[in-house]
Amino acid sequence: MADLMHRRGLLQMSGAVIAAPYLWLPTRAEEPQWATQTVAPFVEVEIASGKIKGGHSRGALAFKAIPYAGSVSGKNRFKAPPPVESWTGVRDCTRLGSPAPQGPGTTFGEHEPKPAEDCLILNVWTPAVKDGGKRPVMFYLHGGGFTTGSGGQNIQDGSHLAATYDVVVVAINHRLGLLGYLYLGELGDYPESGNQGQLDMVAALSWVKQNISVFGGDPNNVMVFGESGGGYKTAMLMGMPSAHGLFHKAGIQSGPGLRGMSRAEATETTRRVLAAFNLTDPAKLFDVPVEKILGLQLAEGKGALATPTKEWAAHHAPKPGDRSMAGTFGPVTDGKVLPADPFDPVPTPLSASMPLLIGNTRDEAVFFYRDDPAFFKKDEAAVRAMAQQALGAKGDEVLALYKKNRPNASPAELVIAVATAMSFGNDTITLADRKSQQPAPVYRYRYDYQSNAPVKGSDWTIRAGHASDISLVFLNQEILDLQGNGPGLNEAAHAMSSYFTSFARNAAPKAANQPAWPRYSTAKRPVMLINSQCQVVNDPDSEERKFWQSRG
Repeated sequence: MADLMHRRGLLQMSGAVIAAPYLWLPTRAEEPQWATQTVAPFVEVEIASGKIKGGHSRGALAFKAIPYAGSVSGKNRFKAPPPVESWTGVRDCTRLGSPAPQGPGTTFGEHEPKPAEDCLILNVWTPAVKDGGKRPVMFYLHGGGFTTGSGGQNIQDGSHLAATYDVVVVAINHRLGLLGYLYLGELGDYPESGNQGQLDMVAALSWVKQNISVFGGDPNNVMVFGESGGGYKTAMLMGMPSAHGLFHKAGIQSGPGLRGMSRAEATETTRRVLAAFNLTDPAKLFDVPVEKILGLQLAEGKGALATPTKEWAAHHAPKPGDRSMAGTFGPVTDGKVLPADPFDPVPTPLSASMPLLIGNTRDEAVFFYRDDPAFFKKDEAAVRAMAQQALGAKGDEVLALYKKNRPNASPAELVIAVATAMSFGNDTITLADRKSQQPAPVYRYRYDYQSNAPVKGSDWTIRAGHASDISLVFLNQEILDLQGNGPGLNEAAHAMSSYFTSFARNAAPKAANQPAWPRYSTAKRPVMLINSQCQVVNDPDSEERKFWQSRG
């Protein structure tokens, strides 16, 4: 996946709460130096591994960089995370922790330390502590594909969501890239390798089960959700026996994960990693400095692991229905940690009783072309060449169909519509269709709010592009980002955050002054179009859906 750009929030707000014996109520706290800073008065609580200190942030309590597992460096690389080690004294949890190793400019946090191999920490935002609360827990998995990102990005800060809707929000960092998803299962006795990043998430969910009641959360009402790569990770968790019972609802935003990477494909990648380091013994990978591992991971994007064989190249070429979000590194359907592809060809039975909220943005692909302003000026001939390259003989047929349904669309707008369907839209529909055959309800949406954030070097805006919905889910629309600052933004943010939090509470998405959201089925295919004024439409763009589904 393309990396989200690092952006600093512009919002300056004063947090506000003081102590009662066990409950924290609104009052004035210390003025923060940046929007999401954790400030005094500070708060101490005790969890299973020791005492921690948090503070106030934007109307809620925040506890950051809490360890949920032990060290995963050295001899613990490529393995399931070990238990967290206890500590004495009071651990300062007022600042963000390190994200997983990744390239410069790709971390998401504001005032975040540099990446580190030992990165298994989580952040908690809550309205109150030690009050006997039974609040829904919203457990967020960050985007950035499987190679970048962190749970500390400012627009994903959980303070507003916790304070406004009386929920507990958790966001985690976990292993990424080679350290999180390199598969050694066919080359030695490494039973958890290939999915160690996913097992980090299971460890964090186990931490939630053990500790979240201290923060007023209900361990028996946990929703896992995520955007982009975070949505894909959520789908994979739904098919993991070790995660079963640790969460009870799921939300997938622009990240429909139908299947994992095959063992053969993952093993071939590993052989090429070993060759790149001039190694024959996988055990020697434990001694490779993390800087070299990250260097190879970054170089892979430039073909460092490429091979002249057409078969291997075909596995790694993005195409509709493939694991293009995972790229070279991602969860492996190994028959153990991930026994089967979660939603291909049928949904995992592990998800049968789990309600699902799923959707994508209307103009996803704008995000991925935003660094190429010349794209937005392409003429019909150039667009036709792009379609033929991507779809072969079907290219002209696809363009003709989309042009018929969008007679006033520019050439670039046609490409955006087609690319959005191929990258996220089609698999979102497929996953929703298959999951809807199970007893638990499915609710499908399309995010339509049109951002006015400019695309540099063009006369375009981001529109309803990929990742422009993140800040709205978290009710952080004041922090300037991809969502822009146009009319109707507040209404759209309250609608989307209300739908998500009410779904987390009781699996029934609702929002004040917005329409009721019907359960999804393949009979009518109702989709909530989320905007400043939402609406339900049955089977939007049905002709295009039928075309793609006819292709298989």
